[in-house]
Amino acid sequence: MTNDWPWPDSLDALVAAPEHHKLLMEDDRVRVIHTRVPPGETVPLHTHRWPSVLILLGWSDCVRRDENGVVTYDSRTSGKGPEADSAMWYPPLPPHTLKNVGENEINTINVEMKSE
Repeated sequence: MTNDWPWPDSLDALVAAPEHHKLLMEDDRVRVIHTRVPPGETVPLHTHRWPSVLILLGWSDCVRRDENGVVTYDSRTSGKGPEADSAMWYPPLPPHTLKNVGENEINTINVEMKSE
């Protein structure tokens, strides 16, 4: 992991929230994580160190909060949200929680780009 990331390794998604994140593959260039968040569950505080392609297999309304509990994203008020069977680019994410406030499971594959 790079030295310029200001948050501790203990907040890495695989360490801080293993019940929601599963490592599918990792090498020196990419890390692939499968994320599942059932309705009503909150993913504990964690980070994503690298930019990534997020592949949405299943989507639901959700609320992301920063480390102080401040809402940084609410899909219910952000306009048209992402749809299942799509992909999007995501920057690295500092400490945050994610609560599934919808009726469906959030189910994603996160392909993190470790090098550019």
